[in-house]
Amino acid sequence: MKDLFSVLIIEDDFRVADIHRQYVEKTAGFAVQYIAKSRREALDYLENSETIPDIFLLDLYIPDVDRMDLFWKIRHSYHEADIIIVTAEKEVKSIQEALRGGVFDYIVKPVGEERFSQTFLKYKEYRSILHSKKDMEQGDIDALFGLHRVPDSSARVDAALPKGIDSLTLDKIHRVFTTTEMDGITAVELSSDLGISRSTARRYLEYLVSLKMVKTKLIYGTVGRPERRYIICETYEQNH
Repeated sequence: MKDLFSVLIIEDDFRVADIHRQYVEKTAGFAVQYIAKSRREALDYLENSETIPDIFLLDLYIPDVDRMDLFWKIRHSYHEADIIIVTAEKEVKSIQEALRGGVFDYIVKPVGEERFSQTFLKYKEYRSILHSKKDMEQGDIDALFGLHRVPDSSARVDAALPKGIDSLTLDKIHRVFTTTEMDGITAVELSSDLGISRSTARRYLEYLVSLKMVKTKLIYGTVGRPERRYIICETYEQNH
């Protein structure tokens, strides 16, 4: 699988475009290839570019665009790329049309960093599944379409968890601990690995500490405050 996915942002508001650029660059494995502020600028860039981005981050409200026109132009001309719509448009007709056009995700503005990161994490998982298989069983296809969990079962599990903690994220953190040989991990490192905010990473790690599944160790560097590393407990590792 690719180590770095490229993103073309199409957004006419330079302030919003810069916020989205920062969100992309905070997520490990993604980089902004270009920012276009209009339909014409985006198409001119693509016609002259040697590489097509992996992802188009598209706003529907662009001055020289008639509603879904640019979406369909990209879909037909650059069908190997994926499209994530980030827009203030909430009309059901537009959402339905985007789904029929194979949009990867549809995010309504204003969007926070955590929701943004969830989309890009989902994208990495999607590309990883496609890269690792030549043929797929039904379970693999279900995972691609987000059907790898039984809704009722997941809901029951999440209902038993504290507010702000969900079972899906806990499973991902467990995989980080159990599939990687490492001497612990910091909240900053986990944030980068999973594409979540640092505060979210720290909240989950402290939750695991409270369950005595993970322990902490302070690492003292040459400058600044000591670094707090989280290490999986042996009994927890053996039982999973």
